[in-house]
Amino acid sequence: MTDQNAQRKAPDVIRVTLARSHTGCKPSQRATLRALGLHRVRQSVVHEDTDAVRGMINQVSHLVELEPAE
Repeated sequence: MTDQNAQRKAPDVIRVTLARSHTGCKPSQRATLRALGLHRVRQSVVHEDTDAVRGMINQVSHLVELEPAE
């Protein structure tokens, strides 16, 4: 193992929880929730904190809650 690999830190992760139902939402927002792995209210999933995931969360920010994951 090189020194460069030893200095890498674990990727930041976030917990995304579906706080509100997707009933009445646009089909694209439902697709975004499915892509995040959220199907039921109060269901939580853990994702790496990347730009792509943050973009999906911004699309459905009124339906989800965020918190740092351990």
